Amino acid sequence: MAASSIPTYALYGEFSDNLSADWVHCETIQFRSRLHNYRIQPHRHETLFQILHLTGGQAEIVVDGRGSMLEAPSIVTLPPMSVHGYAFSPDVEGTVVTLFDSRLSQILGAVDGIADGFRATRLLSLRDHGDAAQTIAASMAAIAAECAGRAPGRLGAVEAHLALVLIALHRLYGASPKQPHRGTARSLHHAMRFRQLVDEDFHSHKPVDAYAGRLGLTATHLNRICREHLGDTALGVIHQRIALEAKRYLTFTSLSAKEVALALAFEDPAYFNRFFKQKTGLSPLSFRAMQKDASS
Repeated sequence: MAASSIPTYALYGEFSDNLSADWVHCETIQFRSRLHNYRIQPHRHETLFQILHLTGGQAEIVVDGRGSMLEAPSIVTLPPMSVHGYAFSPDVEGTVVTLFDSRLSQILGAVDGIADGFRATRLLSLRDHGDAAQTIAASMAAIAAECAGRAPGRLGAVEAHLALVLIALHRLYGASPKQPHRGTARSLHHAMRFRQLVDEDFHSHKPVDAYAGRLGLTATHLNRICREHLGDTALGVIHQRIALEAKRYLTFTSLSAKEVALALAFEDPAYFNRFFKQKTGLSPLSFRAMQKDASS
C-alpha cells in the first residue's frame, strides 16, 4: 500500500475517534465490507479493541504483514495499533464489535490477568470447540441485539455478554485453571503495564529508568520481570517495539528509509539502518523488498 503514513481509523474508513455517546459499536461484517468490495485495506485503530466473529464464508486477514486464512466459525481479537486488513468472500457472515480499549480492564476487573491476555492479536478457529462456540455465538448475537435496540440497561447487558465472550476466549487460549501465585500475578501485571507504556511512548526513546520510575520499580527489578514474562530485557522490549513499528512503515507505506527513521525519532538515519539490521538481520530496503516479494 503506497501511502505516507499508516491509516489510523476508528472504524475501517472513519477517522474520528467518536463512536457516538456509547463506548461500544457493533455491526455485521457484510455491512462494512460490501461497501469496499469485500476488501479492507491495512489500517489500525489507535485506542480501540476489536472482536471479529466469522460465522459464514471465508476471510484472509493480514496482520503486520503476515497473512492467514480464516474459515467459519472463527474469531479474531485485535488490540490497538496492530496493522490489519481483510479480504472477505462475498458470502461472508458475522459480527464486528469495537470498543474503547480502556474498557477491557473495567469489564474484566473482577478476573485477574485476563485483560493482559488480549494485548496481542489472536486468531482462533471455533470449529472444534462446539460448546464454547455456541456460547460465544449466543453472546455475540445478544450484543448485536442490544446495540440495535434502546432497551433500559442495554449497555450493562452488552458489558455482561462481552465479559462472557472474553472469558470463553481466555479459556480457549489455553489459560491454566489454577490461579497464579500472588507474587507472580503482580509481576505479570507490571510486565503487561510496562509493555503498554512502551506502546504509548516508544517514539520518545525514553530510558529504562524512566519506565521503571513510572511503575514504582527499580530498573534491575523491571529487567528481571521482563526476562521472566516477556523473554527479554526491558531495553530489548523497547527495541522490539521500535523495530516492529519500523517494519510496519516499511511494509504498509512508501516512506523512504530516511523518512521512516525520522518518523521514529532517529536523528541519524545511518544509525537507524544499523539498528534495524541488528534487530532483523536485514537492511530496511532489503526488508521492504522481501515483503513485496512475499505479497506478490
